Amino acid sequence: MLTLLAPLGGVQADAQSWVQQIGTYSYLTTPDYDGLAPLSSVLAGQTLGLGTFDHLDGELVIIGGEAYRVSTDGTPQRINGSRTTPFAETIRFTPDRSGPVSPGTPCSALLPVVNALVASDTGIVAVRVRGTFTDLVTRSVAAQPEPYPALATAVAGQTVFPLGARTAVLVGFRTGPDLAGTGAPGLHLHGLTKDRSAGGHVLSCVAGPDVQLSVQRAAGVQIIGSAAVSR
Repeated sequence: MLTLLAPLGGVQADAQSWVQQIGTYSYLTTPDYDGLAPLSSVLAGQTLGLGTFDHLDGELVIIGGEAYRVSTDGTPQRINGSRTTPFAETIRFTPDRSGPVSPGTPCSALLPVVNALVASDTGIVAVRVRGTFTDLVTRSVAAQPEPYPALATAVAGQTVFPLGARTAVLVGFRTGPDLAGTGAPGLHLHGLTKDRSAGGHVLSCVAGPDVQLSVQRAAGVQIIGSAAVSR
């Protein structure tokens, strides 16, 4: 099943890429963590992305077209597209705009910076943040048994990785209110350290002296494996 969602008053489709997505954030919050489709369904030609795995078993990070799984041991492992997922977002990342992030800026303050770069708080925007971070904290979640607990309950059992000062690449998406339920609300980032020794879902970070933010406003979202969300 393929569902197309375009932002209200969105950009021209021929000027921007579409996000290729399996499932929706609403599906996760049902809660349902059964895999809907293999990652290969949305990996071809895509270079940036994030998500999770069947039963919520770890964090998916896609950087430079390479897919990694970060489990609760905190170590990223390269994976192929055969693994199934209840939720994954991918895009062929071709940034529209870039700019420096002021040293000392926390991750919690990046949302308005992204919105300012794209001059909009609607639609879906692919985001890459890279450089040296003075305080980077990530997490992963273990596989959940059935009957599935609520997403908040599952996340409460997360394993946290305080990584300290690290050079890293953080990737993800900013989802506007007009696409509520499609992706995680606001800014959702996963990341890997430059040496690929650690990573996961980004809980917090503080920008160091050389952090650059790059964004790409997508034309919309192509969803497979789940019914469309209502808007």
